Amino acid sequence: MSLKDKLSRLRPHLAMDISKISTIQEQKSIEIPYRERWKNENVYPFYFDEDYCLIREVSYPLSNQHGLYRFADFVDAVNIWNCDMVSHPLSAAGFKPEELFFFDTETTGLGGGVGNTIFLLGYASVSGDKLILRQHILPNPGAEVPLYQSFLEKVDYKTLVTYNGKSFDWPQVKTRHTLVRDHVPKLPSFGHFDLYHAARRLWKHKLDRLKLAVVEKEVLGIERVDDIPGYLAPMIYFDFIETKQPDGMIGILKHNEVDILSLITLYTHISFQLCGKDQSQTRKETYEVGRWFASLGEHNEAKKVLNTLADGTDLTSYRAKLALAYQWKKSQAWDLALDLFMKVADIGIDELSSEACIEASKILEHKQKNINLATDYCMKAIELVNKSAIIQTKQVTFQQLEKRLERLERKAETTPDNHNFHRNNHLTTKYDNL
Repeated sequence: MSLKDKLSRLRPHLAMDISKISTIQEQKSIEIPYRERWKNENVYPFYFDEDYCLIREVSYPLSNQHGLYRFADFVDAVNIWNCDMVSHPLSAAGFKPEELFFFDTETTGLGGGVGNTIFLLGYASVSGDKLILRQHILPNPGAEVPLYQSFLEKVDYKTLVTYNGKSFDWPQVKTRHTLVRDHVPKLPSFGHFDLYHAARRLWKHKLDRLKLAVVEKEVLGIERVDDIPGYLAPMIYFDFIETKQPDGMIGILKHNEVDILSLITLYTHISFQLCGKDQSQTRKETYEVGRWFASLGEHNEAKKVLNTLADGTDLTSYRAKLALAYQWKKSQAWDLALDLFMKVADIGIDELSSEACIEASKILEHKQKNINLATDYCMKAIELVNKSAIIQTKQVTFQQLEKRLERLERKAETTPDNHNFHRNNHLTTKYDNL
């Protein structure tokens, strides 16, 4: 039993703070290799349970710029969310800037499970007129109790902000915490903003890879200089354990620091894009924002965004028209939806037009009761599907269209204007093209 544990039993009989006694005793008995070198990098020991970890703390004025934005712009982004009240999973409405917790880890491997050790816990948050960044370093594999004690004793935030942290970082923290949970505070309950999924939605159309370093360079205007690649971090840590020499670990600290600062810039940029405040936002980015709102069921916001693109004649505009048509369809605004579906149907772009033809045919048949025109659009969809090498393999879709056409022709037979000649022309065209 440690001295601190023994003294804890005597707490009611002691008039002084036992944590100070424990800390004094530990400071005398524990030697910190290269202590002055660490001190030069703002790294200091944290003593607990007859062991220690290392903590680095640095601060930045909010006027400091990282990539496209100052840290003060993050504060503005949070204020925008609170003023505009746009509903979105990444909305900071109801939060203060200091309640968001930008978090990243460094580990000995990319796999899960207890065999993967976290050797660096890093995070940053706004405090007053500064941004405070802290990093908790595991000096040896046996020091996880002081590592998590130092990390958890001051955690008081509402929401984590990570990059792929839902799938990796935070589950790893939970796994490692189970090994020391009897000795350290409980893990708090956090909300979680995972920016990786946002980056995929907004920029998968232009980025082949969505690693944070790629997004930094291609989207956020951040260029790393003399950076240690992340894949080298485990090897450098293992060398540090053996030699205690801090230089390599200091390089990892700087790498992790940039990761965390980039999360702040990325959240700011995504917030400005979602709230329509980014003056440099491309049309494709605007389209992806509109689609995102549509997928969330935020139909009014989706309409507002997509409507800004619908007047053009480029491919993005037609995609926006099609997406906007679906929003009007969900709102049962049949005339507005049909008008947009017909406009996209007439442009002759195989996949977009065939989809629009099908939707136009549905509205014409079931809502407008215009069987003749519905048949025309169904036939046009079949012709587009038939000539498209990409869609030709989708036999289920083709069979569905055939059944739709047969039903429409049966309906047409009950009207004075019979459309059987359409069927004959369609079959001739179909088999000539096969």
